[in-house]
Amino acid sequence: MMKIYPYKNHTPVIDESVFLADGVVITGDVHVKKDASIWFNTVIRGDVAPTYIGEGVNIQDNSTLHQSPDNPLVLEDGVTVGHQCILHSCTVKKEALIGMGATILDRAEIGEGAFVGAGSLVPPGKKIPPGTLALGSPAKVVRELTEEDIKDMARIRREYVEKGRYYKGVMKGAK
Repeated sequence: MMKIYPYKNHTPVIDESVFLADGVVITGDVHVKKDASIWFNTVIRGDVAPTYIGEGVNIQDNSTLHQSPDNPLVLEDGVTVGHQCILHSCTVKKEALIGMGATILDRAEIGEGAFVGAGSLVPPGKKIPPGTLALGSPAKVVRELTEEDIKDMARIRREYVEKGRYYKGVMKGAK
């Protein structure tokens, strides 16, 4: 069962179209837009600064999102966050993909359509340029994305919007 908690004078604002899987916990100053999906056992705590999650964003299983004081967390439209990621007071621009197990730290910025590979660590303040692949710990840009990369990222975004809608319907019918 998912849990939504207010924190002080902030209550999460979640569009009615959003899919929230079992085990999701969201608290405080968190805003989630249309067609986003937040998957099993993900925790999003907005108890330090705001968190903004754009339209069609998918945050996969066991991820953790949090902030530092005066440093919001922003995920623009169409972002994919892989399984078991940690995002902390960073900005992820439109249609970027954060690979499984990656960690993105305070004030880091992931450019539009960029891809941060699985297990990578983006240190505080690091900027990953748009349309590039970054790998490693600390993450370094290794190349520009290929057409195949870009098509695969679009497929993942599309499939997660579809899966979110499917599961939301299944859960509605199970109640």
